[in-house]
Amino acid sequence: MSLPVNTSPQNKHSAIDIVLDTAYQGINEGTWKELFTTARQSGLEQFIQDMFAGKHINNSEDRPALHSALRNLTKTPVLINGVDVMPAVAGVWHRIEALCDKWVGVTDVIHIGIGGSDFGPRLAIEALAHVSGIKSRGMRMHFLANIDTAELALILARAQAHSTKVIIASKSFTTLETTMNAKAIVAWLKESGCTKSQISDSLYAVSANIPAAKEFGVAEDNIFPFWDWVGGRYSVWSAVGLPIALQYGFETFKQFLAGAEAMDLHFKNAPLEDNLPVIMALSLLYQQDKHDIKAYAAIPYADALDWFPKWLQQLDMESNGKSVDRNGKPVKHSSPVVFGSAGSNAQHSYFQLLHQGTEIIPIDFIAVREPMSDRPEAVAHHRILLSNCLAQAQALANGKDDSNPNNVYPGKRPSNLLLLPKLNAFYLGALLALYENRTASLGALWNINSFDQPGVEYGKVLAKPIEKALASHQNDIASSTDIDAVTATRINLLNS
Repeated sequence: MSLPVNTSPQNKHSAIDIVLDTAYQGINEGTWKELFTTARQSGLEQFIQDMFAGKHINNSEDRPALHSALRNLTKTPVLINGVDVMPAVAGVWHRIEALCDKWVGVTDVIHIGIGGSDFGPRLAIEALAHVSGIKSRGMRMHFLANIDTAELALILARAQAHSTKVIIASKSFTTLETTMNAKAIVAWLKESGCTKSQISDSLYAVSANIPAAKEFGVAEDNIFPFWDWVGGRYSVWSAVGLPIALQYGFETFKQFLAGAEAMDLHFKNAPLEDNLPVIMALSLLYQQDKHDIKAYAAIPYADALDWFPKWLQQLDMESNGKSVDRNGKPVKHSSPVVFGSAGSNAQHSYFQLLHQGTEIIPIDFIAVREPMSDRPEAVAHHRILLSNCLAQAQALANGKDDSNPNNVYPGKRPSNLLLLPKLNAFYLGALLALYENRTASLGALWNINSFDQPGVEYGKVLAKPIEKALASHQNDIASSTDIDAVTATRINLLNS
């Protein structure tokens, strides 16, 4: 019933004091050797070097994937087509630091963005708010992503227009949800009595499309660039992470980058057998081959990381949710469905399925050694939290026999334990970079391009004629090449 647990030291790995324990994966030493051989045969080592060297590994868009340059605090030259990008990156760092010193009397910051322009900074702001003793500017940081005006209305009910700054984060500056929400915020500022110059002074943009940001009305001095070699879901390290610096100070933002840089250096330099992102990728690959798994869960036993699984969903499923490889051929495996939430809340939600459901769903248990508060009861509460984390992993792996079939736990449910020494800006950055590099490793193992996302575009194209039909208020919309019969009927229902 239980997994063949291998408790040898080979199942415990560490980098920058982060420990990865794979003992409950059910992978023996011989199988690990085979997995590392598979990794080498897939060209993973060369892929890692090519990624950091600025090679055009995003083959469909013919560009590099160099988000690692955004956290290259040592400023080691990074060349793209023979040009070092680090002076431009460092220039943005200096501008972020200057802005942190400049803002005085700001009560509210509204950060407008969606997807990669939202998940990363939102996760960081939420997570770091739990760090004991962290210095905060005390501004209310609002994140506006959804086109649903419920989110907009809630923010505008709280914000003070005359002391509000607005950050519009969009790589293309054409994303519909972002531009419409930005227009709504500008209209609110006008309605609140702000002058044209006050509005201009309030607007900031983070974009690779500087002309579009200027056309929208953002002053050039208020535009922070990033580049087409940065994917949106990998962009929190760029000026997209501006809210982190503004709320907690530039030094905290640098620590966030430093943790990611430290993990990058480990990923780049460690042999595969000691490489945390690679080992995590291979363990998931093994479970796909062994059990044909369709999903995995990421369960952080830290309430501060409750947003982490949402960030991870985009990272994994937008990067690797593909059915064809780099050569256009069908793939055997791609990204499983990713889900999760903070433990121990998760135990009272879907752990019934994890323990006794018909499918095997691997889990990444993420724990932090130190409590996340200085409350008198923090040590006792944290001990119970960690006890639950370890107990769930043990129960899932070993299971339990019982004469009553309803009380049988099948066991053989694999998991990793990822243990952080503490949760601060440095280790938050390291954690995110660990998973980014694991995602890239999986893409290399599957021969999938992890840096494009063509599947998100088709629905956006179809939405345009549908929106036009809804705006017409006609109740006899007929199907066409753009709108099929089912959707036409639904439009008629909404227009009736």
